[in-house]
Amino acid sequence: MHPILVNEPGKKVLVLGNEAITRAAIEAGVTVAATYPGTPSSEIGNTMHKVAKEAGIYFEFSTNEKVAFETAAAAAVAGVRAFSFMKHVGLNVAADAFMTLAYTGVRAGYVVLTADDPSCHSSQNEQDNRFFAKMSGVPMVEPSSPEEARQLMHYAFELSEKFQMPVLFRTTTRMNHVRGIIELGKIRKPSGRVHFEKDPGRFVTVPANARKRHLALLEIILEMEKESEVSPFNRVIAPEKMNTAGSLKLGIITSGVSYNYVMEVLNNIEMDVEARVLKLGMTNPLPDDMISEFSSECDLVLTVEEGEMYLEEYVKAVLKERDVPTVVLGKRDGHFPRPMEYNPDIVARGIRSALEGEGRSIELPLKENIEWETLPEPPRPPVLCAGCPHRATFLAVRRATKGKAVYPNDIGCYTLGIQPPQSTGDLLICMGSSSGSAGGLSRVVDEPVVAFIGDSTFFHSGIPPLVNAVHNKHRFVLNIMDNATTAMTGHQPHPGLPIDGMGDEAPAISIEKLCRGVGVEFVRTVNPLNVKETQKAFEEALAHDGVSVVITRSPCALKLERELRKRNIVRTKYQVYQDKCTRCDTCTKIFACPAFYKIGDEHYIDPDMCWSCGVCVQVCPFGAMGPVKKEKGGE
Repeated sequence: MHPILVNEPGKKVLVLGNEAITRAAIEAGVTVAATYPGTPSSEIGNTMHKVAKEAGIYFEFSTNEKVAFETAAAAAVAGVRAFSFMKHVGLNVAADAFMTLAYTGVRAGYVVLTADDPSCHSSQNEQDNRFFAKMSGVPMVEPSSPEEARQLMHYAFELSEKFQMPVLFRTTTRMNHVRGIIELGKIRKPSGRVHFEKDPGRFVTVPANARKRHLALLEIILEMEKESEVSPFNRVIAPEKMNTAGSLKLGIITSGVSYNYVMEVLNNIEMDVEARVLKLGMTNPLPDDMISEFSSECDLVLTVEEGEMYLEEYVKAVLKERDVPTVVLGKRDGHFPRPMEYNPDIVARGIRSALEGEGRSIELPLKENIEWETLPEPPRPPVLCAGCPHRATFLAVRRATKGKAVYPNDIGCYTLGIQPPQSTGDLLICMGSSSGSAGGLSRVVDEPVVAFIGDSTFFHSGIPPLVNAVHNKHRFVLNIMDNATTAMTGHQPHPGLPIDGMGDEAPAISIEKLCRGVGVEFVRTVNPLNVKETQKAFEEALAHDGVSVVITRSPCALKLERELRKRNIVRTKYQVYQDKCTRCDTCTKIFACPAFYKIGDEHYIDPDMCWSCGVCVQVCPFGAMGPVKKEKGGE
């Protein structure tokens, strides 16, 4: 039995935040779960993939987030508990369905997790998805720890069924990836198959029905506002270190991970104030009465939140409307930064800034051995792995185009083509945008256009723009970089592979047939580790009058190496033959595999990093690289 399935209520275990969320969904009796993998939510799907069959859950890695949302939503409408999850930008893809489901609602519990990514650790923006809850009208909860995430998941399903609404479960990177202790709850058995009760007046959103459902939603929101006032996850907390003699009463309103930073600061510094915290776990709708009552008892209120001014603007509006004179400070006043993740030091500085603005003196930190500031980390830009087939593809494209082309890129490992010496990233908007933007570029630029997209991203959202390009007679080369996995998010399967989210055998969808099926006349498949063959394919594609597709197919080096190790297969390593090396730096400056290194002017290949792709042999113009030779007299 997988550890996440142990049915021992009361047992305490140390887990990752995403594992706590997975466990909570299983405890809650989820029957259907679906996702498109995306950091920082990926481990939820990875864990579901391992345990779904044993847990009696249907789970799938869907082609994109909209499909994942619709799959789970349909199950919840039918009457079984469902769960879909995605990174923050994934909710953009699912937004069309998400906004309408707020009108129709659901019959059984449906929780939608959005994992926001402050500081853009693995994303193209810092989008704050709390506004999706406000815009749609659906209730939202935000956990601050793995155990609270487990508890809030149960609460979210109860909310969903009480109001027959989907519930937005908002996390951030630190919440997803922190480790903490949870107390296991009892596992509820998933539902079996159910009879579908027809109700087209509710679930078919033609305009006449949609107008009625909007009115129904507004009534539900009023009831949810009452729930927020009594929610056990919205509560006032006093720090352990209380200065009741303080001459200024400070209130802090916060939620999610920011709450942890606030409490760490308040419990480790001394201030001439009396501080209390309003911790919000249900953050849509927000509790107006609780906020105004809490604030009216304070001389100064600070809102501490990562992302946008969601809490700050709401609190100010409520107090203004209710004539509560308490001063509210936050991001707008410059005390707390608007971008990036927070940490205790940032929060401490923000509190000090606000208090000094109110004429209060505060030294931070005041307690011995409290040091939040850390030395800046040395820069370590991300690079393609040694042996990655994408590096060879970029080299072949650069040679075929002589570097004189425009390169729309996409979301995946190959995004790293933006780095020199590959320098094959000129435009990146979102998932699937490379082929869409390539069409527009091809209509207005003089240079040839070569777009890059991964196999998983192609299935996610690369097919419609390819259809568009064929129909509208655009002219560009689309390189589908097929490394047989969803590599960047942890090697999850996709429709091009013969395995599904349940781990069962599944029909693999042919990329070649798909491309030809939508009308692409030029389709070539090559092994990018053969640089000359790949270069020739791109040269022919560039000469084609119309949309052309080159599929570069070679497995992800990390995945391949893992599989070979399981089978105890040791591949030949490569080395630099010093007697032939001319120190021309082609290997380090043109190809730049991270396995290369220099000592003085001499070039070497790190045997622990070499994954035997053999491309270096093709790159070196002087034949100075090849298989490792045994030294004379060696064993």
